[in-house]
Amino acid sequence: MIRISVNTASTSEVDNLVIALYYRGTIKCERVLRSSRPDASSGTIRAAMPARTAEPQPPDRRAVVVLSGGLDSTTMAYVLLARGYSLAAISFDYGQRHRKELEFAGQIAADLGASWTRIDLHAAGLTGILGGSALTDDAVAVPDGHYADESMRITVVPNRNAIMLSIACALAVTREAEAVAFGAHTGDHFIYPDCRPEFVRAFATMVNLAVEGLASIEILTPFLSMTKADIVTLGNELHVPFERTWSCYKGGALHCGTCGTCYERREAFARAHVVDPTVYASEAGHVQ
Repeated sequence: MIRISVNTASTSEVDNLVIALYYRGTIKCERVLRSSRPDASSGTIRAAMPARTAEPQPPDRRAVVVLSGGLDSTTMAYVLLARGYSLAAISFDYGQRHRKELEFAGQIAADLGASWTRIDLHAAGLTGILGGSALTDDAVAVPDGHYADESMRITVVPNRNAIMLSIACALAVTREAEAVAFGAHTGDHFIYPDCRPEFVRAFATMVNLAVEGLASIEILTPFLSMTKADIVTLGNELHVPFERTWSCYKGGALHCGTCGTCYERREAFARAHVVDPTVYASEAGHVQ
């Protein structure tokens, strides 16, 4: 067991290093206490070197990745590839106004040598029951402002992740994959119920009852307790091509720079102290 004690000034840097090593499969973190918490003046990271550092990952580990084409899911795909998984990517057209993200998803899947399945929920007629959201209804404007603002609730698409994960799990059974992964993170919890730990636990229980006797599926959410800045830090370590990911909900020619996801994206790069390669149409959402 390695015990690393760090002071307030250096905790974030060491945490980011441990996060990167952990998701590369180099170390296993037992516990992380961040000094950035209001009630903590110092942090302790305890990390154990697992046997896998001396044992190569078996080549037949398979995971289905819900790949939107965004920063989070793209970084997650790179993480899983680094962990030795063979990837099958799945993306969804659910009538989102920013469906151009799917072009980015297809490119990333090709870059990673992953198979890519595009599911057209729009053609299947499901978008008619997913309306009322700023993401799927042209009559509802995409709000500007911080991602955590109450106004962002209008971007909720009811049961979206449950629908996509159910289909992804069906693909996992047919592809004999042991896991299905999606990129929810702490910044999603406030707004989206189907990105919260309680949902993930309940869904994992449900889906394994649904496929009992056919498969055992692990629902992987490697970023569930991480911030988007943590994800940017990790992606930078893994050389993720951030400039080839799409976040903006408005789906214009460029990232708008002012909607909630653009604001969150800019904020994450700023807090991670990583150069943001994104070209924004507006500088109004600039984060210091």
